[in-house]
Amino acid sequence: MKFSNWQELKDACMGCQNCPLGATRTNLVFGTGNENAEVLFVGEGPGENEDLQGEPFVGRGGKLLDKYLEAIDLSRDKNIYIANMVKCRPPHNRDPKPEEQEECIKWLREQFRLLRPKIIVCLGRISAQKLISPDFKVTKQHGEFFEKGGVLMMGTFHPAALLRNPNQKPAALEDFIKLRDKIEEVCDHTYDV
Repeated sequence: MKFSNWQELKDACMGCQNCPLGATRTNLVFGTGNENAEVLFVGEGPGENEDLQGEPFVGRGGKLLDKYLEAIDLSRDKNIYIANMVKCRPPHNRDPKPEEQEECIKWLREQFRLLRPKIIVCLGRISAQKLISPDFKVTKQHGEFFEKGGVLMMGTFHPAALLRNPNQKPAALEDFIKLRDKIEEVCDHTYDV
């Protein structure tokens, strides 16, 4: 399953009912941002606000993420793309089950194929363990870069986790500063936009 453009991919994804999450969603949360971005952020799945609005990271966690992005001159409106491991909200904001991730990852792979990012930032344990390593530990390995298939990947704290544990906010900011430095090193046009 390969799509030639973003609209084709989005249209196909919107009709997805490949796992039980499709039946309970209000809105599918496809992703948002610059479709030519060199930096892709990947969360775990939509929460209640995201499900209602059809956009990733729009609740309190999203507002916090926007502050971190702004601190390093990034914006979902101009120079990054944001997506999730699963496109539909798991009930009661539970972690997406492995079988749900497996069904949904083909959509993320197609987003990745069309985008061809140079850097992927995994927001939280779920995406880091799926994309970087099954034994990834956010509390120990956050801010470290790993190279996979020519793409640099970094895991950091999920914004919702930072709201629950504010004492981790300084470490998360350090991760974003490392990200800015890496963007300046490997990206061609992220800061030109």
